Amino acid sequence: MITVIVITVLVIAAAALFFVVRGRTRGAGAPGLKRRFGPEYDRAVARHDGDIKGADRELNERVKRYGSFKEQPLSPEARRHYLSRWVTVQEQFVESPQKAVIEADALLAHLARDRGFPDGEYFEEQLAALSVHHAHYVHGYRSMHTAARGQSGTEEMREAMIGARSLFEALVTEQPGDPDRRRPRSPDARGHAPWAPNRRHAKGSGTR
Repeated sequence: MITVIVITVLVIAAAALFFVVRGRTRGAGAPGLKRRFGPEYDRAVARHDGDIKGADRELNERVKRYGSFKEQPLSPEARRHYLSRWVTVQEQFVESPQKAVIEADALLAHLARDRGFPDGEYFEEQLAALSVHHAHYVHGYRSMHTAARGQSGTEEMREAMIGARSLFEALVTEQPGDPDRRRPRSPDARGHAPWAPNRRHAKGSGTR
């Protein structure tokens, strides 16, 4: 009888220890990674079902692979070209939201490639590299990429365009050695990108 009690106590103690260790493993995280990746860190944790160590391993691998990457500068001509194309695509959203989102998605992919990131044909790889250097802005690009594949409504496409604009601004304005890389400067003097699709424009398009 005593033996049974002792075994039971040991089993309970072992189980308690397991859950304590497991909780610490899943509840702790690398502060540096949290600061660097911001919302992308939370997304990685969710993708790993709350396993913090698994998320840390994935993000550390990204940093190891793309952390030393040096972004290439844009020529003034290229910058003007991308700014002009972005304005055109946003204006096109009024008449054809789906077409505008598809073109904006391709434009961002080409812009990222011209800055030296992996080719947009390999979206996940390009996004992973971008997340190391522009983690706070990649969510909008991801949403727009989804919308470009016809998996979103007009309102979702509008929000995706607005969300992706932050990454566009960062890529088109920042240059190597920029001391303020985490705050994208807008193309116009008022601090806003030229025109952004709003609810009135989206509804006026007649496209759902």
